[in-house]
Amino acid sequence: LKNIDAIVSPDLLFILAAMGHGDELAIVDANFPAANLAKRLVRLDGVGAPRALKAVLELMPLDDYAESPAAVIEVVGDPNAIPQPVEEFMTAINSAESRQVNVARIDRFAFYDRARAAFAILATGETRLYGCVLI
Repeated sequence: LKNIDAIVSPDLLFILAAMGHGDELAIVDANFPAANLAKRLVRLDGVGAPRALKAVLELMPLDDYAESPAAVIEVVGDPNAIPQPVEEFMTAINSAESRQVNVARIDRFAFYDRARAAFAILATGETRLYGCVLI
């Protein structure tokens, strides 16, 4: 195969190809309880979450019909704060989609519930807090 980022494994390619309308993918940091919550789990140890998101978005478009086709965890105690990983997520998303995309910020436990229901969870080696995104 050509032009596929080297961090995209055969398992991840299969998951992206198998996903359909309405399916979500959670890309999460090293602190997230991915093994406990995932229906399907792909590990990308040593890879930061923004890098993983960028690699996925090179292959998969976001849902044009969703008001917020991406969501991140809001900072506990400061829901308006934008941590560095989230800034990097927003840059990657807007670049991949060639437009300004509305990224929702949701409560930590709501994020966990959506990740549990997601088609798959991509567990990265991201060590910074709030390095989790749903697409």
